Amino acid sequence: MDSLTQIVLGAACGEAVLGKKIGNKALLFGAIGGTIPDLDVLVGGWLYGNEIDAMLFHRGFMHSILFSVFAAFLLGWLTHKLYNTGKRKDTTTHKEWILLFFWSLFTHPILDCFTPYGTQLFAPFSNYRVAFNNIAVADPAYTLPFLVCSIVLMCFKRTSHKRRLWLKLGIGISSVYLLFTLGNKLYVDAIFRTSLKEAKINALRFSTQPAILNNILWYAIAETESAYYVTDYSLFDTKNRFINFREIPKQRDLKPSEYKDIEALAWFSNQYYSVYKITANEYQYNDLRYPLLDLDNPNTSVFSLTLYKENKRLNMKPFQPKFDSLGEVFTSLWQRIKGI
Repeated sequence: MDSLTQIVLGAACGEAVLGKKIGNKALLFGAIGGTIPDLDVLVGGWLYGNEIDAMLFHRGFMHSILFSVFAAFLLGWLTHKLYNTGKRKDTTTHKEWILLFFWSLFTHPILDCFTPYGTQLFAPFSNYRVAFNNIAVADPAYTLPFLVCSIVLMCFKRTSHKRRLWLKLGIGISSVYLLFTLGNKLYVDAIFRTSLKEAKINALRFSTQPAILNNILWYAIAETESAYYVTDYSLFDTKNRFINFREIPKQRDLKPSEYKDIEALAWFSNQYYSVYKITANEYQYNDLRYPLLDLDNPNTSVFSLTLYKENKRLNMKPFQPKFDSLGEVFTSLWQRIKGI
């Protein structure tokens, strides 16, 4: 999920393990641990000269269970060695620091697994991308109550029982909401299956996910032998069906057999993608797991990449949004959430 959410969750893990002993410093160290997996965005840029390789590195090994274990032991040992001096001598243990970093590191990719992006939780043993698709990468309904509870608990002394109460409240509210999104996902999937049958679309497979910042408006894509069909549905729609289906051709102006980079991007998109030729040397890659800004235009995918040929490979230009104004996007999103 977004960086703020991961910071809050990591801070809560730090508080749960060492809050009673070191107070608000536990929140700080937990927040640091919760941030570390997303540093793969920077690490990928350092390791690779190709922008596609750098992008695919995100949510890879540094989001795996194995990394959480190794990094927890390393950071726990290092932090305990630096912290366990002077007046702080023997106030904390090596094991406690390992646990603080393990839980703050491990909960980061676990939470990411619930979003649509995909997380290589089992790397390097498997490149399978775990994605439950039940919550958006940024959802204020999950983050804000958790954040408020975390801020409130900081106002109490580390030994106060109220501090632990607010921690449990923050974790409890966010966890209940996450369970709600899982139930909502099952409901929306059932609605989509019924909608496909009524529309007489013989889907080989399909995917649904919530739109950004909410769990009310859902986007869906279904694949047939010859095309994709995309649509959306709000829980506030008058009819509990996906009805505004749009057909998108399986455009493949570059094929995986021609470029390994297209094969890698297709894996990244779970094979929901299209590629359109723009110029002699440029192509637009659309990740169709994500909504279209205009259902009537298949080239308005929220997640579009401009590719170009370079040294017998493909590279990509820096990501640029397909919209001019965030205000217009949020207005359109809000109007659609209210239902039709």
